[in-house]
Amino acid sequence: MKSYRVLIFIVLSALLSACTGGGPQMQSSAPPAPPGVKIGEPYKVAGKWYTPKEDPTYNEVGIASWYGADFHAKRTANGEVYDMNKLTAAHTTLPMPSWVRVTNLENNRSLILRVNDRGPFVGNRLIDVSRRGAQLLGFEKRGTTRVRVEAVSGPDAPVQIARSDDPPPLPKQEVGRVAVETLEVLEPIQQEAPTQIASLAPVPAQPQGDEMYVQVGAYSQIGSASRVMAAVSHLGDTGMESITVNGRKLYRIRIGPMFTSTTANAALQQVIKLGHNTAKVIFD
Repeated sequence: MKSYRVLIFIVLSALLSACTGGGPQMQSSAPPAPPGVKIGEPYKVAGKWYTPKEDPTYNEVGIASWYGADFHAKRTANGEVYDMNKLTAAHTTLPMPSWVRVTNLENNRSLILRVNDRGPFVGNRLIDVSRRGAQLLGFEKRGTTRVRVEAVSGPDAPVQIARSDDPPPLPKQEVGRVAVETLEVLEPIQQEAPTQIASLAPVPAQPQGDEMYVQVGAYSQIGSASRVMAAVSHLGDTGMESITVNGRKLYRIRIGPMFTSTTANAALQQVIKLGHNTAKVIFD
């Protein structure tokens, strides 16, 4: 009987030791993610390991690519529905969602994108942006470009033209203008009823040899100019140009060139409908 009590004591001691930490414990070294933010565990793709983490000082230079129709309306890595027409991006390790400033180092065009997916997993590419992001950054047709990717606090973080340590952009025929490919063509706009255009002031006769544009406006902050540019870029080829007026640096948004006064007038009407009441047709 005594030996039986000793055996029970040994068993209870072993159980107590296990419950009070005598065995190994699983412990995460990373702090918990903020509510609604997914960081995730390390994962392996094509033989390469990736370790997601929160990094507010993230700042890297590399190759950007874009993804579009093949993934449109499908689920992203954090469960959202991918929309190739929104300003989003895929990154291998940054939290989802988080925000990054992506600067195209070939033309110094900068844009704030929301990270909501994982990738790219091709070669040493740094980031995959949405089709819309590639259009506004000016590399949709090219497919890839060299970029700087910086973590920012949110969608209202300032964008910028260039950093002092960035390489100079490639030579361009039009200095300061950033060409942007668009998702829509002008044909639907040209089909507007003539009565809707009649309320606008007529477009002046086009001087011989000059190109016709719809000037949306000029803005002192590039962030404001970028948002306007994104809002009107579906109306035609849209450009941002840095100009100086009375010693003040401004960022001018124009759509064009337009090839007929009908097209210009129709585009002008659409711009005014969007609330840009000072827009006008100019020749350059």
